[in-house]
Amino acid sequence: MLGSTHGTFTTDLRARVVACGESPRTAVHGVTAAPGDQDVSGRPLHAPVPDLDRFFRPKSVAVVGASDTEGRPNTGITRQLIAWAERVGARLVPVHPTRTSVFGIDCAPSVGALTEPVDLAVLLVADPLPVIEELAGTKVRFAVAFASGFAETGEAGAAAQERLAAAVRGSGIRLLGPNTNLNAFERFREDLEGPAVALITQSGHQGRPVFTLQELGVRLSHWAPTGNEADLETSDFISYFAGLPEVGAIACYVEGLKDGRSFLLAADRAARHGVPVVAVKVGRTETGARTAASHTGKLTGADQVVDAAMRQYGVIRVDGLDQLQDTATLLARARRPQADGVVVYSISGGTGAHFADLATAAGLALPTLPAAKQDELHQWIPEYLSVSNPVDNGGHPVGDWRGRKIIDAILADPSVGVLICPITGPFPPMSDRLAQDLVEAAEATDKLVCVVWGSPVGTEDAYRTTLLGSSRVATFRTFANCIGAVKAYLDHHRFTTGYRSPFDEAPRTPSPSFRKAQALMRPGRRLSEHAAKQLLRAYGIRVPREQLVTSAAAAVRAAGLVGYPVVMKASGAQLAHKTELGLVKVGLTSASQVRDAYRDLTDIARFESIDLDGILVCQMVGRGVEMVVGVTRDELFGPTVTVGLGGVLVEVLNDTAVRVPPFGEREARSMLAELRGRALLDGVRGAPPADVDALVEVVLRVQRMALELDGDLAELDINPLMVLPRGQGAVALDALAVCR
Repeated sequence: MLGSTHGTFTTDLRARVVACGESPRTAVHGVTAAPGDQDVSGRPLHAPVPDLDRFFRPKSVAVVGASDTEGRPNTGITRQLIAWAERVGARLVPVHPTRTSVFGIDCAPSVGALTEPVDLAVLLVADPLPVIEELAGTKVRFAVAFASGFAETGEAGAAAQERLAAAVRGSGIRLLGPNTNLNAFERFREDLEGPAVALITQSGHQGRPVFTLQELGVRLSHWAPTGNEADLETSDFISYFAGLPEVGAIACYVEGLKDGRSFLLAADRAARHGVPVVAVKVGRTETGARTAASHTGKLTGADQVVDAAMRQYGVIRVDGLDQLQDTATLLARARRPQADGVVVYSISGGTGAHFADLATAAGLALPTLPAAKQDELHQWIPEYLSVSNPVDNGGHPVGDWRGRKIIDAILADPSVGVLICPITGPFPPMSDRLAQDLVEAAEATDKLVCVVWGSPVGTEDAYRTTLLGSSRVATFRTFANCIGAVKAYLDHHRFTTGYRSPFDEAPRTPSPSFRKAQALMRPGRRLSEHAAKQLLRAYGIRVPREQLVTSAAAAVRAAGLVGYPVVMKASGAQLAHKTELGLVKVGLTSASQVRDAYRDLTDIARFESIDLDGILVCQMVGRGVEMVVGVTRDELFGPTVTVGLGGVLVEVLNDTAVRVPPFGEREARSMLAELRGRALLDGVRGAPPADVDALVEVVLRVQRMALELDGDLAELDINPLMVLPRGQGAVALDALAVCR
């Protein structure tokens, strides 16, 4: 609980009891849930986990609209489903109103005529709604609808999809689709071992590159093509896959999210289980967002918010399908790192230097190897070559017994967690020997060994057989993909070590601040600066000493009480930008200046036809670092909190960081670390360091406000928040609030 608004909020957060791990769960309509675990707004704090075992491994399947007439689309689909059912050991029942059999299998005339329980119904019909309505009340657990023409086509299609979704909600059935495909029923290789990649795509074609990883020896366990997500969505499959012991990583192609909070709950569940989620998320540009909406009918969300939310919950966002393949594969197969240090090992000084530049720029740590280790390496590498990191062997040692000695010596250093060897082109037989040495060394160590095979041909035996034949060496084709995947690997394990769920920070009960603040809200209206500051006071956020007055004489008295010099500002619900209208007077030092300022401010307001609730006479606050802290609502994720450089810089530089509540102190500090102007808080050009702790406190109080007033607050803008020198606090000099 927050307790007193005058207490220390960060202390309250640290003291809150943490609900770690999986709580006891109760099955409801095939979904497991944590009973009673809700935040202050009544929203769940744990992801619902659909029991999808019978979807991917059904005992019986009904194919509605099955056909064996050659040349018809349904015939090819029926044939593939029959083969799939045989592979998973399911009994298949064709359903058709005018046929007695399909491909020699007895047909049921309708779903109502099915005499045995069915786990999965595949609907090969143009309009799945009547079939869903007919299935209601049966014991069918899952259905798949391939039909298109729904939300991806516009308003009429969206309305049809909502009718379908409503029918599904009332039926007790879980639906995949509409506008999905056969990807869930592909043939998966069963001869591959080790942790698998589970695949989720909203566009089936975009999953093809990941699916074909099997031809390179990478195991895939599942493919969920979610389509328009009228019911089952990406979040459901993330939650389900995260709990499967065979899944080492989840790869996603996401065009839009059905519900932002559900996605974050699912990502949180994956983080709790230590299962990495790697995602391509369309919508970085306006064009991409518009195209994605036309394809699946989803919301793509403001990309800055989507990006921040994914990082907040450990989702690794990549841009290309090649990056999705490489990063998901590495994260699925690599063991936990023993150290963060990366060593680059090559046969060329130029190659090593190039790779080291790129790796360092990406944020990887390339430690200088100790002098003793360099001396050891120089037993096999000529003295004139650098072995500090990157390690340049000059070429010849890789062709004989020295090559393996060098690799083992590097891996033995305790500061090294990853060895990367870029091989820019084949040079047999030495490259063959080098590849074999790297594979054998990888088999003998728990540390990660990566190879970048730079040949554009890719048919060389060292690549196709030696490197790809190893499940312990991570093989890449480009420098960039290798560096990105290794960074994601190290970041993921750093993130999940001691992971504390942001949802564990969520308030469960309203605070006294909430009750005070609710009384100040005015539905559908903007609050004046004076009222907005009262809202901040309710949450213990410091504002200047000030009084609201309605006469010149009262202004003079207020100035005496506040203490000269003072600032005078017009206050009214209509006012968003006072400075541009001349409605702010700064540095007033006498009663005559205060009277003149009062007259000027009220005259301007009358001329501009602005209604005022009065004139604010405010304390003049000392100089510090001007910041902005605010709340806005995202259409996907709900309330979001932003912090950045304030004053005029917020519009000029747009240097901000955003998070989705709930979050704790560590996340608030990471927001500040993201700012390009972060150094201003540390003090530059003789300025003292700012009170960062006080700034963090304000951010945390604002995110509490965003959570508790979610139904009442549309927007909050504290600008500037003057962050004073260390130990002196932070003061909200101006504030704007808009009620919902």
